[in-house]
Amino acid sequence: MEAEPPYRRSLAIWEKALGPDHPNVATSLSGLGLVYEHQRKYPEAEPLFRRSLEISEKALGLDHPSVAASLNNLALLYDDQGKYGEAEPLYKRSLAISEKALGPYHPDVATSLENYAVLLRKTKREAEAARMEARAKAIRAKTGTTTKTKN
Repeated sequence: MEAEPPYRRSLAIWEKALGPDHPNVATSLSGLGLVYEHQRKYPEAEPLFRRSLEISEKALGLDHPSVAASLNNLALLYDDQGKYGEAEPLYKRSLAISEKALGPYHPDVATSLENYAVLLRKTKREAEAARMEARAKAIRAKTGTTTKTKN
C-alpha cells in the first residue's frame, strides 16, 4: 500500500473538520512531508514542513514541543540535501525548545542531539559532535530509550 493517499485523505478531513490552521492539520502535513522526504521528493516535502511549522508556531506557541518536532523535520530535509547552513539553525532551535519544554533528560532532547551531531560530523566538527553524542548517550541510558536518528 502506498503511504501518500492515506496522508492526503487525513489532511483533507482535518482541514475540512477543523480548519486549515489546526494543530492536527500540522501533524498531517508533517506526515505527508515525511513520506515525500523518504521518496526523496524534496521540493514537495519542503512546503509541507514549512506550513506545518507555521501552523504549530501560531496555534501552539513558539516554545511548544510540536514546534521543535517541525523544526527538526525541516532540518533533516535540508540536511539530506546537503544544505547544512540552512539545517543547523533549525537543529539548534529545535534542541533549545526541547530542552526548555521537556527538560534536559527527555528522549526527544537526545534525538535532537543525535540529529545535530550527524550534521556536525558531516561538517567535520568532530569534537562538538562527540560532545552531543555523549550527552545523548547519557540521556538514553538514564531513560532506557534507544536512538531514533535518521541517516
